[in-house]
Amino acid sequence: MRLTGERPIQGATPDSLLALHEAGYREVAARIGPGRVLDVGCGTGDETLRLAAPGRLLVGVDYDADATRAAARRGASLRTAAMDGARLGFAGGSFRWVCSSHLIEHFTMPEAHVAELARVCADDGTVFVVTPNRPADFENPFHVYLFEAPHLQSLLRCFFADVEVWGIEGDDAFQADFATRRAAGRRLLRLDPFGLRHRVPRRVYVWGYERVLPVVYRLLGSDRSGIGSGIDASHLFLTRDIVATTPALLAVARRPRRPVRPAR
Repeated sequence: MRLTGERPIQGATPDSLLALHEAGYREVAARIGPGRVLDVGCGTGDETLRLAAPGRLLVGVDYDADATRAAARRGASLRTAAMDGARLGFAGGSFRWVCSSHLIEHFTMPEAHVAELARVCADDGTVFVVTPNRPADFENPFHVYLFEAPHLQSLLRCFFADVEVWGIEGDDAFQADFATRRAAGRRLLRLDPFGLRHRVPRRVYVWGYERVLPVVYRLLGSDRSGIGSGIDASHLFLTRDIVATTPALLAVARRPRRPVRPAR
């Protein structure tokens, strides 16, 4: 897969961002048991396979057919299909466990995505939503709808009766890495003091971002930050104390609300 900034790529994405994705899946894997598992936005399946275990039927879906084909080649333990995360082609209540990791921020109407997560989740099932914490996120044209914890909880409570939101926090080494890259990003943005990137058509902004990002990642790669830093998921942990520098959120939603049909 080509690096665009839309999804993490081993060997091309900074270690700390890969670690953030891995930590989210680690926390999901620790909270699921046997049954049918759906990973919405599975990409090439690198992280999805962390959810595989005896007694589970693991299904991954992604809007990108090339990504799902690559994921299918990862092994027989993962079944894949290409579909829209806001229009899932499964019957209601099909899955005991549903994961949406670093996906909801890509929807201009995230409520449609959450409604589908609730619909395909079994009555006794659980949905996990991992997403960047808005104050800590880097500028990214693929992130079109960012959340802080109260906002994410409020949206999920429209579709689930029981919702809790945790922070995925980084230790000092992780935070230093993020701070270094964030400072470098701010220096680059000073090259556009009038915000022209936000005034051109979005497709033009995305086109430029996709071509500049690999160069930036290479420049930031060192033994202190970026690619080659050695930062991994062991530098991340769950917390109830969510602050502006907390890099990501993990929401756990249970008891999906069902539409009330009028009596005939």
